[in-house]
Amino acid sequence: MSAIAAIAAIGPAADGGAASIERAIPARQAAAAPVDFSTLLTQGVASMDAKVAHADRMVTRFALDDGVPLHQVTIALEEARLSVEFAPI
Repeated sequence: MSAIAAIAAIGPAADGGAASIERAIPARQAAAAPVDFSTLLTQGVASMDAKVAHADRMVTRFALDDGVPLHQVTIALEEARLSVEFAPI
C-alpha cells in the first residue's frame, strides 16, 4: 500500500479535523471559582521569594560544603534570576 493510499484510508477531513480534536480533548470540568488579582500577585511574589531564598541557601551550602554539586547551585541561581526578571510586579 502506498503512503497516499494509506492517508486516503484515514478518510476525508471535511470538518478540518475538528471532530478528531474534540474527541481527543476531554470535556472541561466545571469552571473553577475566579481568583482575584491580589491573590495572583501575592502568589507570584511568594513564589519568586521562595526561589530566591532557595538559591541563597544553595550558595551558602556550596560555600560551606563540598557535597553540593555546582550544577545544582547554577540551576537554582538561574531559576531565581528568571523568577525576579519575570516577576509580576
